[in-house]
Amino acid sequence: MDLSTTYLGMRLPHPLIVGSGPLADDLDTVRALEDAGAAMLVLRSLYEEEITGEQMEAFFNAESHSESFPEAESYAPEPERAFGPDEYLEHLRLIKEAVRIPVVASLNGATSGGWHSYARMLEQAGADALEIQIYHAASDMTSSAADVERQAIHVVREVKRSVRIPVAVKLAPLLTAFAHFAKTLDSAGADGLVLFTRFHHVDIDVDELEVSHLRTVLRDVESWMNEHEWISLSEMRGNMSLERIPDPAAYERTNFRMALR
Repeated sequence: MDLSTTYLGMRLPHPLIVGSGPLADDLDTVRALEDAGAAMLVLRSLYEEEITGEQMEAFFNAESHSESFPEAESYAPEPERAFGPDEYLEHLRLIKEAVRIPVVASLNGATSGGWHSYARMLEQAGADALEIQIYHAASDMTSSAADVERQAIHVVREVKRSVRIPVAVKLAPLLTAFAHFAKTLDSAGADGLVLFTRFHHVDIDVDELEVSHLRTVLRDVESWMNEHEWISLSEMRGNMSLERIPDPAAYERTNFRMALR
């Protein structure tokens, strides 16, 4: 059974990837995920706001105590630290040393400068690829959907100019014309699209007290493929694609009508 596939230009034994989240925070968990068969690992996002917040907090914390009493020169309180750039970069290096599978860094920027400067740091720290999470609340009533999309396209182009590693774009599910936007992101240089940002919780096996379900999923996929006489993912890929349908709009409208019956 051939489950191999290609993602972001990297050949993977199968498409089961550990998405961005807290599972990659612990080295022992990361090793367990690799042992369970994970083909790739995506770290949680590094947020630009947390970086600047940490820097400002450290500054004000030190300044407020520096001359408050004679002993202050040798004492400075340890601030509550966010998941800042130094910790993130060091954790990325440790993960790369701990596993052999590809490791993808994740970045959620807020300013143009933040996107490409931190993207370069993540590349230099050894990330095999970069996932940029574009999540825009669109709360400004003067900004149109086209404005939001143009900003995202600009971010992708800037990041692609800054790094040589593959760049995937993780999108929110709230898009008005996804097919057009996806094509535009492709033209802007995105190497892959991650669909979509979802706010969900890890499912825990209350009987076995386990959270890693990778082996079960992989076994079930292989069983389903055997049952339906598929020998590889490449043979399956694209069989239900809209490209093979003469009128995709009519197909989508039919699905819409059937869903409401």
